Amino acid sequence: MKYLVAFFVLTSFWGCQAQTENKLSPPELKRVSYVSQLDQKERDYFLYLPEGYHSYPDSIWPVVMHLHGNGERGNGKSDLKWTLKHGPLMEAWIQKKNFPFILIVPQLHMMGMDTIKAYIAKRDTNTIPMRLENGSPERIPVDTNFRYTKGPKTTPLPYPKEGNIRGWYKVQEDLITIVNDVQKKHRGSINQTYLTGLSYGGFGTWYMASTYPNKFAAILPVCGWGHPELMESIKKQELPIWCFAGERDMIIQTQHFYPGFKRLKDLGHNNYSFTIVPKVGHDVWKVVYQNPEIYTWLLNQKLDD
Repeated sequence: MKYLVAFFVLTSFWGCQAQTENKLSPPELKRVSYVSQLDQKERDYFLYLPEGYHSYPDSIWPVVMHLHGNGERGNGKSDLKWTLKHGPLMEAWIQKKNFPFILIVPQLHMMGMDTIKAYIAKRDTNTIPMRLENGSPERIPVDTNFRYTKGPKTTPLPYPKEGNIRGWYKVQEDLITIVNDVQKKHRGSINQTYLTGLSYGGFGTWYMASTYPNKFAAILPVCGWGHPELMESIKKQELPIWCFAGERDMIIQTQHFYPGFKRLKDLGHNNYSFTIVPKVGHDVWKVVYQNPEIYTWLLNQKLDD
């Protein structure tokens, strides 16, 4: 039965409607509460249940955890809506793409970043796309025409192995607890749990993959590079990787991706791809997450039983 429902959902993935005898249950977006080990306060994360989830109560579903960027962090309650702005959840819930995964989207604590980053302190909730009763809102366009001045290459690597300051590594215990809970209570597949993230979340993806290499069947970091010191455990697990960067990204520069990949190659790990998307900058995620190929690739990765 679990393979039957996967077939129904996957055949309607990204636009082509499947023909079934019975109407499948609609997708659902839930808030799930937990107590963070960082500050012992209650927070919520978004849990997306795909079309057909309730129609087949014995089925096991692939899981994707998404880690957002620095601009979407918050209190995990009233601020959680910021995590709808970018990534797989925006594609699945806002754009109404038929997403054949359970989706976990937590929110990183503010940690005072709103006091040092104006783009967080002055962010406008009107920029958060909302799910419409009919149709879907216009996408935020990818800027391919901005003025681009190639600056100097910076060396050495600007961040330690954990990535940016006050990043996802600070809540690693929360993330693993949430994954375990979804696998146990919401029929998430232990063999098909994937991790992806953008910018701050891209660094978090590399860090979590290195720290918990047996937990994920594949990772897909976007505009975040992996530190060479993280690669040994990733190689040991032979973890599949597909990493993306923007050609014109001057925030996370492309040359900083290569030391980590060189380390992987030196260790003998070749199961990775690095895609540099031309003519785009740091917002390369707008291109990546609307591409159905990445989700098909994820589904093809599976941990051994």
